[in-house]
Amino acid sequence: MDQRHPKRVEDYTTANLILIFVNLFWIFGVIWAHFGLAAVILTGWVLNHGITRLAVYKASRAIQWSRKSDA
Repeated sequence: MDQRHPKRVEDYTTANLILIFVNLFWIFGVIWAHFGLAAVILTGWVLNHGITRLAVYKASRAIQWSRKSDA
């Protein structure tokens, strides 16, 4: 059987982060135009809170606490 290893792929992290910024920028612009600056601030706060909670959840799952039974 042919044992070919895949080649190294390019790192698209920077491109993806720039595209995320551009999308957030125009979405916040639309929210600002329709609902005002307070809605943009609230949306940003909710996104920040959600991302922080997701990071805490993923970190807690990565630790995998050992559970001792009380039996």
